[in-house]
Amino acid sequence: MPSSPSPGRPRRLSRAHLRQDFAASLVVFLVALPLCVGVAVASGVPAELGLVTGIVGGLVTGVMRGSSLQVSGPAAGLTVLVLESVRAFGLAGLGVIVLAAGLVQTALGLLRWGRWFRAISLSVVEGMLAGIGLVIVAGQLYAAAGVAAPDGGPARLAALPAALAGALADPRAVASVAVAAGTVLVIVGWPRLPGRVGALPGALVAVLLAGLVTALAGLPVATVRVDGVLAAVRPPDSAAFLLLAEPAVLGAVLAFALIASAESLFSAAAVDRLHDGPRTEYDRELVAQGVGNTLCGLLGALPLTAVIVRSSANVRAGARTRASRVLHGVWLLVFAVLLPGALAHVPLPALAGILVHAGWKLIPFRGIVALWRGHRGEAAVLAATAAAIVAVGMLEGVLVGLGLAVAKAAWEASHLRVDHTDEPPPDGASPSDDDRPPYGVLPPHGESPAHGEPCPSPHDAPPPHGRPRPPAVGVLRVRLSGGATFLGLPKLLDALEALPRDRPVEVDLSGLHHLDHACRAAMTAWAERHTAAGPHPVRLPPFPDPHAAPAAAPAGP
Repeated sequence: MPSSPSPGRPRRLSRAHLRQDFAASLVVFLVALPLCVGVAVASGVPAELGLVTGIVGGLVTGVMRGSSLQVSGPAAGLTVLVLESVRAFGLAGLGVIVLAAGLVQTALGLLRWGRWFRAISLSVVEGMLAGIGLVIVAGQLYAAAGVAAPDGGPARLAALPAALAGALADPRAVASVAVAAGTVLVIVGWPRLPGRVGALPGALVAVLLAGLVTALAGLPVATVRVDGVLAAVRPPDSAAFLLLAEPAVLGAVLAFALIASAESLFSAAAVDRLHDGPRTEYDRELVAQGVGNTLCGLLGALPLTAVIVRSSANVRAGARTRASRVLHGVWLLVFAVLLPGALAHVPLPALAGILVHAGWKLIPFRGIVALWRGHRGEAAVLAATAAAIVAVGMLEGVLVGLGLAVAKAAWEASHLRVDHTDEPPPDGASPSDDDRPPYGVLPPHGESPAHGEPCPSPHDAPPPHGRPRPPAVGVLRVRLSGGATFLGLPKLLDALEALPRDRPVEVDLSGLHHLDHACRAAMTAWAERHTAAGPHPVRLPPFPDPHAAPAAAPAGP
């Protein structure tokens, strides 16, 4: 029985694997084709550029090592950022931005920073996807109705009901909305069909049916404009590189690099959970994504990123090696060379329906509900990130989310909790000194009792000189947990100073993961004041030494 490959070692391409990869590549091609075209049209660029990016993702990024089974191409998650860049800087400016972002990704991968992208808060990533999904859905609903969308996310959302209501009075708009709605219904319902028919990609079937119905019924809807792949490819000229001196362009470069890298590496982690083959090498994958985007920028095409829809289709179709994603690039190239005219029969409302469905799938509804039930702080970060993306823009929204995530982590690290419990006096306790065992003197704060000496308790400590020993009472145990920093001093001192002075107090510091100098000094001063003012001393355990080395494990026999 042949042994399975090691999770870190690429599979060798055998004849059996080649058959599986060949079949999987056809499935991925059929899934990728309508998405490449739809993302390009939604991004405001010629449809052919979506095919060019898909080809680069298959033939260039697909050959390189990193994640063996995930597939790269134009992604709906970058649609909003691409559209904003095209409107602000033109197609030539987009090419420069994508090229520079690819170089940044390559450099980060060579510096072995790929693994650090996994440190980005999941709530920020999901908030980013939710914001992108909302913007895509809102924008494509206007496209489905055949009307121009207003600028700005809030204005787009606010005017949407009136725009859709007005479309019902226009026969052309009604036909367009019907085609888009039918496309969404086919995408959602087609996989539910039994047998091999349901295995066909729903998006491809929806586009074919929409084109057929539009042609046979003579519906007055717009179709894709086709000028040819060679006419669409326009590398940026030397003048376009001067845009890199503008701060807005540099911000867009960083946004593309950050978002594309995070989406690709999160997708890689998700794809790794779908198969038992080689695991992703994150630094190599980041280099592969960077090289692909550098070439896309040189060709003036869309940026690429790993796409979970195509990648999961690749795994489910039985792909075994990188050959499947390379072959899917070959089929895209063959289509772009031999059949580009077929795109002219694709209705634009059908592509809008595909993007509406894709945008809706980006919104993590179940994740939001789960976060709200268990981690409301994370849910708040997610919602704020999505709202900022809709209201302001992609880069600003991501920065808001990252800032809130860092602030939340800092707050949790410094959050202090103070709990106290009452313990009844021990049975048989007597105020008489004769009934008490020998007791030691409380050591100074920060020191431990000598070895072999009994550890004093509130009942064993001697009374202040000149005072009779008080009757036995229950111990008030105060437990501190979390992080005790200067930020929590007001809360800490308020809680300690509110403790009754006629009770023995024992402080437990075992729940603290951090204790700074300000809190050490404040607790020491409070313990001295409290002991001097009451009949019972405060038992304050030794403070941990922040500079002490961890104790060595005992040697074995």
